[in-house]
Amino acid sequence: MAMLPILFITALSLFLTPAQSQLSLDYYHNSCPRFNQIVQDTITSKQITSPTTAAASLRLFFHDCLVNGCDGSILISSTPFNSAERDADINHSLPGDAFDVVVRAKTALELACPNTVSCADILAVATRDLVTMVGGPYYNVLLGRKDGLVSKSSYVEGKLPRPTMSISQIIELFASNGFSIQETVALCGAHTIGFSHCKEFSSGIYNYSRYSQYDTQYNPRFAQALQKACSDYQKNPTLSVFNDIMTPNKFDNMYFQNLPKGLGLLRSDHGLYSDPRTKPFVETYAADQSKFFQAFGKAMEKLSVYKVNTGRKGEIRHRCDAFN
Repeated sequence: MAMLPILFITALSLFLTPAQSQLSLDYYHNSCPRFNQIVQDTITSKQITSPTTAAASLRLFFHDCLVNGCDGSILISSTPFNSAERDADINHSLPGDAFDVVVRAKTALELACPNTVSCADILAVATRDLVTMVGGPYYNVLLGRKDGLVSKSSYVEGKLPRPTMSISQIIELFASNGFSIQETVALCGAHTIGFSHCKEFSSGIYNYSRYSQYDTQYNPRFAQALQKACSDYQKNPTLSVFNDIMTPNKFDNMYFQNLPKGLGLLRSDHGLYSDPRTKPFVETYAADQSKFFQAFGKAMEKLSVYKVNTGRKGEIRHRCDAFN
């Protein structure tokens, strides 16, 4: 069994770019030996006090990686001279708990081993540890990313999936980043935790058409419950609903089990089950959680090394919200 990590690295290295090949599982073994423990302690205390942190961090990680790679650029605050990624309209709803857990880990790591650990690595590992903590799969995260030197809100548009997108648009978006349809469906399974704001699906539950108040892909009772839950959403834009109403705080395959029953929340959720390209994968993951976990873990390993910076192509930020 001791050979497995070596075999994994060898297999993975066949697919790595030159920048990615500078990453390793034990990158901080000598320079910051308590790295894993410090991140683990930080995420555990944060998740216990704020149970939405896991879903928040997973979403933050996606929004970081799909815009010019996993480089921590989503963490940068805007200045009078630069509108950063987090101020793009699609990122306004990113939850504060995810930013906070990274800041807490960075603060603790700077005390233990100053100027050593990148914010990009912290976000990648914190996300994995939080997914595992709420019941999801453990997957390997290679380390050694450098933090990016650019963060512009103008770079975000068109790079991230929107809840109103058709499945064809989502498949196309992920394909442009090198992800197959199977990997795309597995990554969509992240909706097994977290919530969505009512405004993101309101068009499907109010005045949908001349013939129906709501999209008929919804289970009728579910649609009526959503109409009640969101009735005040125009006055209160923070109103939201869990993506997986059955086991909202547990990372499992219930999200996929919900879709055939009409219990998907977003247009993109319904599309996964109705589109013949994605439906077989939905059915596979609904029937077998271990297959979903395996596919999700592999897809996350691939996403986590997407367009990473290494060597002199980035920096180790002193604070995660500002360039050095």
